Amino acid sequence: MTFIIRPANMNDLQPIYEMAKRTGGGFTNLPPDRKALMQKLERSAAGFDRVGEEVADDSYVFVLQNTATGEVRGTCQIFGKVGQRWPFYSYRIGALTQHSVELERTFRADILNLSTDLEGATEVGGLFLHPGERAGGLGMLIARSRYLFIRNHRARFADRTIAELRGVIDEAGGSPFWDGVAGRFFGMSFQEADEFNAKFGNQFIADLMPKHPVYIAMLPDSAKTVIGVPHPSGRAAMRMLENEGFAWENYIDIFDGGPTMTARTDQIRSIRDAKDVIITAVSDDVGEHKSGDKKLITLGHLHTFKAAYGWIDDRGDNVIIDSNCARALGISAGDAITYVERA
Repeated sequence: MTFIIRPANMNDLQPIYEMAKRTGGGFTNLPPDRKALMQKLERSAAGFDRVGEEVADDSYVFVLQNTATGEVRGTCQIFGKVGQRWPFYSYRIGALTQHSVELERTFRADILNLSTDLEGATEVGGLFLHPGERAGGLGMLIARSRYLFIRNHRARFADRTIAELRGVIDEAGGSPFWDGVAGRFFGMSFQEADEFNAKFGNQFIADLMPKHPVYIAMLPDSAKTVIGVPHPSGRAAMRMLENEGFAWENYIDIFDGGPTMTARTDQIRSIRDAKDVIITAVSDDVGEHKSGDKKLITLGHLHTFKAAYGWIDDRGDNVIIDSNCARALGISAGDAITYVERA
């Protein structure tokens, strides 16, 4: 059984919608709304079609497909340059230190500052893997394929890459951070705001959110304890990001308080360590318990981009790929591919 990553198309709307319904809310880039998802796919098609290689406000949607059954079992996204249609707001955790001579005491207050520091960055997001496929490294395949797409279309992406992780959502579907901060100014529950956000985007939050700093000490404990904490289902994703060189630099989502991870694009591990080679042969002698090592392999440009796990026997001037992967990706001798070690 082989899974491949490929660009999404309009025929993928229904399986993506079915996956979106499984997210449990608060998953901004994968709303369970057919119209919003259709618009995402239309925008993605425009991004793949765009002529020119400069950084732009593009969106790219990919899917994970089982080549044996044709089923779509996962999805992910890349945003070329955030903050172009409307400001890209985050909260940045800062500090204010004050000293009282009379009391002989120094006070340090942690503060949430509304910020557009991350505007213009590339964003990776919208990653979802069907619960039935959460084994065999498929989550890693989806996540890391995006970095190789960025690498092989480098001029289209910024020098900084970010990833927003969903914040803590309670068993009732509410957000403690929303209730403690934004919810006080909007007169709607997190579920209502989440539904509105799925249909119209989160600009309404930025428009109505107070621009003054928020003192964390004044928030309820339920909100304070979840600041910068990922949703339990996102902890593995956070570890994967850290392994790729991302770090949390005190930026959080204004919606649910989840952490925003950042990295220098060229220092992302998969981008830095990937290797370009020409395939010299396809062989059944390469594979598990045979010769070669398992790699993450990609080829193609824009619409023709594909990625999968496969076996490579790289002997320098002689690079052999296993026949199963070659068949799944349509690789023949003489084709140029990019591969990186499977982490």
